[in-house]
Amino acid sequence: MAGNRDKSTDQMKLWKESRGSQRADCLTTGGGAPVGDKLNSMTAGLRGPMLVQDVVFTDEMAHFDRERIPERVVHAKGAGAFGYLEVTHDITRYCKAKLFEHVGKKTPIAIRFSTVAGESGSADTVRDPRGFAVKFYTEEGNWDLTGNNTPIFFIRDALLFPSFIHSQKRNPQTHMKDPDMVWDFWSLRPEALHQVSFLFSDRGLPDGHRHMNGYGSHTFKLLNAEGHPVYCKFHFKTDQGIKNLTVEEADRLAASNPDYAIGDLFNAIANGNFPSWSFFIQVMTFEQAEKFRFNPFDLTKVWSHKEYPLIPVGKLVLNRNPTNYFAEVEQLAFDPSNMPPGVEPSPDKMLQGRLFSYPDTHRHRLGANYLQIPVNCPYKTRVSNYQRDGPMCMSDNQGGAPNYFPNSFSAPDCQPCFLESKFKVSPDVTRYESCNDDNYTQAGTFYSEVLSEEERRRLCQNLAGALKGAQVFIQERMVQHLMAIHPDYGKQVQSLLTKHNAEAQKNSNVHVYTRPTAINASAKM
Repeated sequence: MAGNRDKSTDQMKLWKESRGSQRADCLTTGGGAPVGDKLNSMTAGLRGPMLVQDVVFTDEMAHFDRERIPERVVHAKGAGAFGYLEVTHDITRYCKAKLFEHVGKKTPIAIRFSTVAGESGSADTVRDPRGFAVKFYTEEGNWDLTGNNTPIFFIRDALLFPSFIHSQKRNPQTHMKDPDMVWDFWSLRPEALHQVSFLFSDRGLPDGHRHMNGYGSHTFKLLNAEGHPVYCKFHFKTDQGIKNLTVEEADRLAASNPDYAIGDLFNAIANGNFPSWSFFIQVMTFEQAEKFRFNPFDLTKVWSHKEYPLIPVGKLVLNRNPTNYFAEVEQLAFDPSNMPPGVEPSPDKMLQGRLFSYPDTHRHRLGANYLQIPVNCPYKTRVSNYQRDGPMCMSDNQGGAPNYFPNSFSAPDCQPCFLESKFKVSPDVTRYESCNDDNYTQAGTFYSEVLSEEERRRLCQNLAGALKGAQVFIQERMVQHLMAIHPDYGKQVQSLLTKHNAEAQKNSNVHVYTRPTAINASAKM
């Protein structure tokens, strides 16, 4: 049995073997003082009380009490790895960023895959979008591309993000997942329908992290050396091929191996089977964007590959596992506002909101100096600014350099060549309603043209199986949306719900809520 153990299971054994005949290190306190006994606390006599002077105990316990940091509000459970991006095609006509400056150039990267809604101890195989976040360590600073395994998202306005996440988390009174909350929000915000359909399709249960695509999802802006801008979307296509789990396989693994995806990635890299993704961009000119039939910055929609074909860029390869999970994965922090010259944000409302929320949550979770943590440090360039002090300052704090700007002492100065691109803004400033920006067409295309008949059947089964837990009036509202996407979609889900609800009434004494009719409502008046 022991001979069949994989690399992740044998990690401790392999670590010991890597040291060879090297003598064990001397045990020390956090301050480096040698420790003579780590098994017995210091007491006054055999049965007496412990002493305050037992600094071995206080050193150990004080750190233990503080060794957990807040987990991420979303994307709490994840796996990380390291590797590189190699440029295979010239895209300098679109982007001046140095990491794309010539074919063959390699840039170190870190990547974190994750589930979204679950806590840190949740199973890897739940039906959930997967985070696909890449950190490029470039000589112009870090570039953090925070994406998912889906090219779309549930909402298009960042103001709704806290409510959306609350609806997917736990009921504030019962502290349980609540289908009424989930489906009430989705059915009240029909822009979620495209992503919901994707989520309940086969791709909602990817077989580990290696067998799924990644997407920057948002629309970005690229600038070339002449300052000419275009809009862009980023795509990572898995070279391992798309592979998904069945509902039965996912349920079995959730019970027997909840860390399945983390182990699969670790073992593949440890065995030299380095996973890779082909990197592409889609490009849209400003003129095309102005005349486009829908908002090209809408995160709930995709750009047609026929109209805007994928342009190859390079190859992303993962070839190193983290040496310590906490140091290199739990503390790995992605910030979409980290962009090198040549990459800028678009008017995408969700992206604009994330430019603030991501670094803000990192400062809360990891501290004001989280960018000095080695895995987040932009080590390919030298940081020179006027930020100083704060908890956990781990650098020289920029020594004796001035900490104010402007100054007369040859301290860091602005470089006009790195100014952001200029763009005009002329419309009225107000709160524009975006709820009804065609929530059905692309979801209908996904249902009728992307999925096969068998895939459509499984989508309807999966969706009805989850929706049945919500109250009937929420079910009815959701089915009306599905009818608007495609009549067959709505009819199939309604048929399954009718069967589920009839069985629930027959086989249990649980009352199924029904919406009062107009007659009943008037009778109460």
